[in-house]
Amino acid sequence: MDLFEMLRHATVVVKFVIVLLVAMSLISWSIIFYKIKSLRRARRQAVQDFKRFQAAPDLGSAVQILARGPDSPLYPLAYQAVAELKRLEGAVMPAAQKSRIAMDNLRRVLRQNINLSLENLTATLPFLATCASTAPFIGLFGTVWGIMHSFHAIGVTKSASLATVAPGLSEALLVTAIGLAVAIPASIAYNFFRGVLGSIEVELVNFAGAFLNRVQRELPWVAGHVEDPDNGLNEQILT
Repeated sequence: MDLFEMLRHATVVVKFVIVLLVAMSLISWSIIFYKIKSLRRARRQAVQDFKRFQAAPDLGSAVQILARGPDSPLYPLAYQAVAELKRLEGAVMPAAQKSRIAMDNLRRVLRQNINLSLENLTATLPFLATCASTAPFIGLFGTVWGIMHSFHAIGVTKSASLATVAPGLSEALLVTAIGLAVAIPASIAYNFFRGVLGSIEVELVNFAGAFLNRVQRELPWVAGHVEDPDNGLNEQILT
């Protein structure tokens, strides 16, 4: 029996399972191709922008350089941090109090926007995880149904010949193969993308630390309360 003949004689349930698995496969492959392009671009852009930020002569020009980059993953962090600095600078409060809360506010703003950036980059990845974990079981359901169909055929014909059981067993094995064909690429892609996202997160955290260091060096009203300039700000980003 060829593939199309096998599908034509399959039960309605098995046909539905196959259609569901094929739809999951098409969606997961679309996500895979899109994420390969978008995450690769984001990682490359983050590395390049971080180097430009470090090479800029001052904080203002560094932020302007980031603003000119196409879809820079670092610019939203810098923009929100600068906006927070402007709000603090214009706030009506004693200078000492303003200086005390400035760095803590900046850390929170940068951490929040790192999380938002990573959330945007991880969009649609849960679907790959869902395909990787559920597709084999969906295929197994179709397999069990196909075997049940074979046993039913034996009971109706009262014959256990190969011609009787072969159609049901064939469609059962076909559904199993399709389920694995959906799950394996989705699982590999999901783990690969998580690794890429980890490297992007490292770049974002490094940028946040470099941004705080420049703020301390170049904005005296912010750094006025800091007694020890080497106070582990890069590590405190994550706390």
